[in-house]
Amino acid sequence: MLLSSVRSTLAHAGLGRRAASTLALKYSKALFSAALSKSPQTLNKVQSELNTISSTLRDVPELKSLVTNPTLSSQERAAGFSALYSRAEGAKKEPISEITKNLFSVLSENGRLTEAEGVIEGFNELFSQYKGEVTVTITSAAPLPKDVQSRLESTLKQSQTAQKAKSLKVTNKVNPSILGGIVVDFGDKTIDLSVASRVNKLNNLLQQSV
Repeated sequence: MLLSSVRSTLAHAGLGRRAASTLALKYSKALFSAALSKSPQTLNKVQSELNTISSTLRDVPELKSLVTNPTLSSQERAAGFSALYSRAEGAKKEPISEITKNLFSVLSENGRLTEAEGVIEGFNELFSQYKGEVTVTITSAAPLPKDVQSRLESTLKQSQTAQKAKSLKVTNKVNPSILGGIVVDFGDKTIDLSVASRVNKLNNLLQQSV
């Protein structure tokens, strides 16, 4: 049932665009252009740095406050960035590029650090497009069995978008809040087959009928 729903959605123009911040995408595009204008090597370096920074912000609560706590003083924020960059440099201690530092500096000055995650996601989408890759994230309430994920991958590979790409990368993300079913993020599109989505639609219909 799930596979047939995905196949049917891919076959029709029923894909909804992912709800991404327009502002975050503007920063993403500016960052991508700045990195690529330097060199393809710089673009690769910035992409690696952003993913490391994203993981660090997610895994280290005291550093995560950099983008979630607007009450931090400029001194506290400067110290936080220093610690963040130090962690992102890794064991080799390869300095973080000025392009990456400038991004976070501009976001901080403009009071837009809460957009950081969206900026990084947008950048990664542009990077994948540049490399001819299609990234698919399948979100489920619990980890998908390997056979189910394999069948979903086979179905997704039959889509026109995937066939035009050089490669297809599929990952499974677990989010219990969707209750059941799946949500497929396919490039900049979303197929929402989650139970939570159906419940929300039912609630909306019930409210309209009252």
